[in-house]
Amino acid sequence: MQTMNNNSHCTLSTISCFFLISFLFSCLAFGQLDYQFYDDTCPNLTKIVRYGVWSAISNETRMAASLLRLHFHDCIVNGCDGSVLLDDTNAMKGEKNVGGNRDSARGFEVIDDIKHDVEDACPGTVSCTDILTLAAREAVYLTGGPFWSVPLGRRDSKTANQNAAIEQIPSPSESLENITAKFTSKGLDVKDVVVLSGAHTIGFAQCATFKQRLFNFKGSNKPDPALDTSLLTNLQSQCPNQDSSDTKLSPLDPVTTNKFDNVYFKNLVNNSGILQSDQALMIDSKTSSMVNDYSKYPYMFYKDFKASMVKMANIGVLTGNNGEIRKNCRAVN
Repeated sequence: MQTMNNNSHCTLSTISCFFLISFLFSCLAFGQLDYQFYDDTCPNLTKIVRYGVWSAISNETRMAASLLRLHFHDCIVNGCDGSVLLDDTNAMKGEKNVGGNRDSARGFEVIDDIKHDVEDACPGTVSCTDILTLAAREAVYLTGGPFWSVPLGRRDSKTANQNAAIEQIPSPSESLENITAKFTSKGLDVKDVVVLSGAHTIGFAQCATFKQRLFNFKGSNKPDPALDTSLLTNLQSQCPNQDSSDTKLSPLDPVTTNKFDNVYFKNLVNNSGILQSDQALMIDSKTSSMVNDYSKYPYMFYKDFKASMVKMANIGVLTGNNGEIRKNCRAVN
């Protein structure tokens, strides 16, 4: 009888330990991102997002770059929490109308449309920030870039931070040192600066963001001597030295404008980076060596870009009981 009691005690202890470990594991897992997060609750999520992005790009090829940029501008502020999607209210000033977002952040309607379709399929299940994260991945993939798995389970913030957006979104005219500091403050590093800058292989820039390089570089009343002369002539024609040209657009990569590839880095090697912040990557020996490598080895760029995108998409995420699943991406519930 004593032996039976001991065996029963051991069995109960084993079961108790099993459930304790399972409970602790579930607590640990809860609040973490998961590659299969919506497999059961919204199994068609990727298809819905891909179709929405494909439709938007088919209508306007520039939208691929806009969605990728919107994701970056969300994550670099207070983290990937969908705060950039919020409209201003009487009680809160959002991030849409400041600095690097005002009159340039785009793609909000695309996210709205995808959210509408996702809500029809899986009501109250998928966050706006997860949709934006997936949309950025699809934008890269559908323009010829790499595909990567995206861990999901982010929740949406209940507020935005206008001051943080002003301070943390990099400016095209900022020094490489300042831009790197903004990246490192979010847990990224110099390699991520170079790799993620490669997103400029698609998209356009307003003339106002680089016009000083064409006519009055650093107050010299002369063009930037580092800029390729042929490119300089073309840009001066596209962006004449007058205020009315400020909002005109020029492709960041005039060679393969709508294709996600490594030509951006080849352009930098040839002194054909349009933005001052891009061409600055060739000044520092550490960043220039990476630029040279990516210009030669596209698969290296793709591999590192995928890793940096996953790393960036983990910045400051809200999970578990934090945040919410917004019904409307432009407003808190």
